[in-house]
Amino acid sequence: MERKRLNSIYDYTLDELKSELKPSFRAKQVYNWLYKKYVNSYDEMKNIPKDLIEILKKDYPIEILEIVKKEQSLDGSIKYLFRLRDGHTVEAVLLLMKKRVENEDGNVEQSEKYTVCISTQVGCKVGCSFCLTAKGGFVRNLTVGEIVNQIVQIKRDNDIAENKSLNIVYMGMGEPLDNYDNFVHSVKVFSELDGLAISRRRQTVSTSGLSTKIEKLGNEDLGIQLAISLHAVDDELRSELIPMNKAYNIKSIIDAVKKFPVDTRKKVMFEYLVIKDKNDDIDSAKKLLKLLDGIKAKVNLIYFNPYPGTSYQRPQRDDMIKFQEYLITKGLLCTIRESKGLDISAACGQLKEKEANGSS
Repeated sequence: MERKRLNSIYDYTLDELKSELKPSFRAKQVYNWLYKKYVNSYDEMKNIPKDLIEILKKDYPIEILEIVKKEQSLDGSIKYLFRLRDGHTVEAVLLLMKKRVENEDGNVEQSEKYTVCISTQVGCKVGCSFCLTAKGGFVRNLTVGEIVNQIVQIKRDNDIAENKSLNIVYMGMGEPLDNYDNFVHSVKVFSELDGLAISRRRQTVSTSGLSTKIEKLGNEDLGIQLAISLHAVDDELRSELIPMNKAYNIKSIIDAVKKFPVDTRKKVMFEYLVIKDKNDDIDSAKKLLKLLDGIKAKVNLIYFNPYPGTSYQRPQRDDMIKFQEYLITKGLLCTIRESKGLDISAACGQLKEKEANGSS
């Protein structure tokens, strides 16, 4: 029977590749070239025999995401628009969380710290009313290789050393748990010690609340972190913001989260997109506190990032601080995510939209 071929070399865990390449040690060599040296061609793999290179080219293509456009913010963030092999585009963002600090002698006191926000789908089925990605509808799931290659190309483009650790958030275009199998497989590829070696503890999946998939993911106990895009404290508002809430309401999400295995050093992140005059009042903060009672939770307040055509507005900073302070005084860990990339197309879908409209 003919072997089922995957789409790309980037689809494979190391063990999967070892099971197919003979002798099996060649798999580790290939992995080294792909994930340590970031090569884009088999011809650059100098220690791989020519006959094997021909097999690799034929059966295990290196699918490369083309950088169509990128924008760099004054805060160091870089937004990428990638073109896939079928012409569709997706976005990813390199976030500079901490800058490099050197002392007077030029020695590094603190190295850069990065988080990369990646996409899992072309478009999205969830249809959030505040999200620009939703305007384009759903096209297709990304393959494992297309998910993985976002990190590879960003590290390559920024000359980030192979041993430089970074964090991954599955928080770009698409709902990761709607592309469940490919998402889970990409987690395994990312964490390969002989590859990118990104610890599963450094990987966070953000979901709009597919409660049945949250339970399924919890049962797999991958060791990754969970973030819930909550955004509202009652089903009426949440259904306005996230229509899928009619199928997966707040109670079902909270019940699933309570069953999810959480690292003893970590908490479940609840993302709360704050929209002016929608969910930024103290009464909402009180309801949120009650909702999360009994959960090892952290709340991340996020400023709504306006884009052309939206009716929602960015909240006042004073209201954000009052909301945060109320939760903190009641014992709930709460942070305000300072928006990055406000001077560029930072919100999901903005750079894609700009490119489609021919804007500079």
